[in-house]
Amino acid sequence: MSTFAFLGAIEIGLVFSLVALGVFLSFRILNFPDLTVDGSFPLGAAVTATLIVSGVNPWLATAIAMVAGACAGLVTAFLNVRFNILHLLASILTMIALYSINLRIMGRPNVALLQQETVLTPFYNLGLAQAEVKPIFLAVLLVIVVLLLWRFLVSDFGLAMRATGANPRMARAQGIATSGQIYTGMALSNALVALAGAMFAQTNGFADVTSGVGTIVVGLAAVILGETLFRSRAMLIILTACVIGSILYRVALALALNTPALGLEASDLQLVTAVLVIVALILPGVRNPLKSLIRGGKS
Repeated sequence: MSTFAFLGAIEIGLVFSLVALGVFLSFRILNFPDLTVDGSFPLGAAVTATLIVSGVNPWLATAIAMVAGACAGLVTAFLNVRFNILHLLASILTMIALYSINLRIMGRPNVALLQQETVLTPFYNLGLAQAEVKPIFLAVLLVIVVLLLWRFLVSDFGLAMRATGANPRMARAQGIATSGQIYTGMALSNALVALAGAMFAQTNGFADVTSGVGTIVVGLAAVILGETLFRSRAMLIILTACVIGSILYRVALALALNTPALGLEASDLQLVTAVLVIVALILPGVRNPLKSLIRGGKS
């Protein structure tokens, strides 16, 4: 694999690390299976691209995209909390609605940003190659996001949210407003996914209405892979593991597609994705029998 392809894999892995963090919030913290992310990812890209093309400051456009993503998460939470619609079904309904909304926002299936100023534009004058600027910028952004999310999750409010996901009945007995925790968590989760969509649009130079297909699978794969490699109860390590899992997932995907001996083509992307996700799901169960055999041999 060439250096350019490797840096590209790192770049897209860093972008989807934001998705992994959002999925971690909904699936692991709130225990809320959320397919809204397949719609909020292109929503973030669509809002950002449309606003930038209209002359809005890229930073402001990115912030508005995060607000739009948070609103998508709130809709899913509202359907579940207010009307008792099953969380999985509520998220599917929101995701379906977002496809039409994204088309409305862009006015067409895709919007190009190749000649537009983005949040990355000022950093291209630092003397670094464009392929190097993007990963460095995304890495710094992720450090900030991970630290802020860590501080939030270890705060009293964050602990209440974790209690809500672990045991909502006990949380209510302790006086925690679980409905408010679900609203906040879902809004924050989808805001992070929309931020990923905004970064995807600005680093790749376009926003497409179909860019969110399979986003939930990629996010889950990153979370599971990270948890498999880093067994820890420390929240900062868990969040960092999500980021590393996303990067490793994308590098593995790039290696598979760029290894001539495997004979894989770009059209095999979904097949390779499915195989990697299956491996990530199987690994946690495979490790325990191995440990048991080792311990049995020592005794």
